[in-house]
Amino acid sequence: MKSLKNLLEVVAQLRNPKGGCPWDLDQDFASIAPYTVEEAYEVADAIAREDMPGLRDELGDLLFQVALHAQMAAEAGHFDFADVESAICDKMVRRHPHVFGSDDERKRGVEAGSWERIKASERRADAPVAPSALDGIALSLPALKRAEKLGKRAAGTGFDWPEATGPRKKIDEEVGELDEALAGPDKQKMVEELGDLLFAIVNLARHLKIDPEQALVGANRKFEQRFRLMEDAVRDTCASLADLDIDSLEAKWQAAKKETRS
Repeated sequence: MKSLKNLLEVVAQLRNPKGGCPWDLDQDFASIAPYTVEEAYEVADAIAREDMPGLRDELGDLLFQVALHAQMAAEAGHFDFADVESAICDKMVRRHPHVFGSDDERKRGVEAGSWERIKASERRADAPVAPSALDGIALSLPALKRAEKLGKRAAGTGFDWPEATGPRKKIDEEVGELDEALAGPDKQKMVEELGDLLFAIVNLARHLKIDPEQALVGANRKFEQRFRLMEDAVRDTCASLADLDIDSLEAKWQAAKKETRS
């Protein structure tokens, strides 16, 4: 594809010691990784805002990151962009037997759990020793997403509640343990119990087939909208939220909730 060839040529020139960009030449995998993560979040943000021109641009920025990593790998003799493309094509074909497999596999269609079974088989083939079901879950993932993946992997071995009432009861149990910790002086115990509660909430979200990250994104957006309405309401009186007592603040909050619901 000509457009992709152009991109790879641009990236190669940026990394060319003769006439390239000093900043790009100074980068390595570790220094670029935070930008790669940032670009992925900006893609998600454009999707959330339903901004199609923005999504086009952000996808381009993310693709540039992929090309840049591949260029650095090629310079070091590890792999190049063609290897990246080939590997992902092979992986997608391998993990979709209901699309690319034999006649029998295509006739059977999508089978529950097949994606995770194929991934587990790949991990066993790649591992020098017997792998854990939890291997390969990136430490750099956002904590909510990593908790979700840990729970899902564990569930694949049968270590899970049969239905959503299980993790829902677990939340009550963890709230009780957090309350006990709050009654004592041990701050680390509070941190531990709060973490357990968050993990239990993620497990409930998984059972309900709700993305906890997106649920929290929605809650953040709702809070921000309502808080800004509170600020607008007091700005008309030349006051600020800091001038109000707790009862007045609660009244403003309830009014903002009512307005957003309507």
